[in-house]
Amino acid sequence: MIESLDKLKRHLDYQFGDETLLETALTHRSVTQNNNERLEYLGDAVLGMVIAEELFKRFPKANEGELSRLRASPVKGDTLAKISLSVSLGDVIRLGQGEWKSGGFRRKSILADAFEAILGAIYLDGGFESCRRIILEQFSSRLDKASPETAEKDPKTRLQE
Repeated sequence: MIESLDKLKRHLDYQFGDETLLETALTHRSVTQNNNERLEYLGDAVLGMVIAEELFKRFPKANEGELSRLRASPVKGDTLAKISLSVSLGDVIRLGQGEWKSGGFRRKSILADAFEAILGAIYLDGGFESCRRIILEQFSSRLDKASPETAEKDPKTRLQE
């Protein structure tokens, strides 16, 4: 577990001043009431803001709908879970015994939530610019591939059309 935690820290290229924030970010609600849900909430908001700002800058001619569709892909659970899997986040998440036995360390929603919680912890520990830097590094390849012309509409919009 220590090796996986070191790998995560190296991948993020961030050193926590307050390690308890990282510990909380990696603690699922099945373990204790002092868990990652509040940090997940904060991380989700910071992630959405950073991605929205970056897309706004990259695509000055895109309208609101195009920007919304572009933002949806990077911040969705599947994308966050893929990033989490790439750094073996499931190996360091603290889960309750039942959640662990049921494979929670591989569940996309748990991985995505933990990644957002880590972003929330980084935001509290190092501020907006530190968090922004990490988000842009983690999402750079996905943002480089983004295009208003190829942004897929969500399933509900496609069905309505």
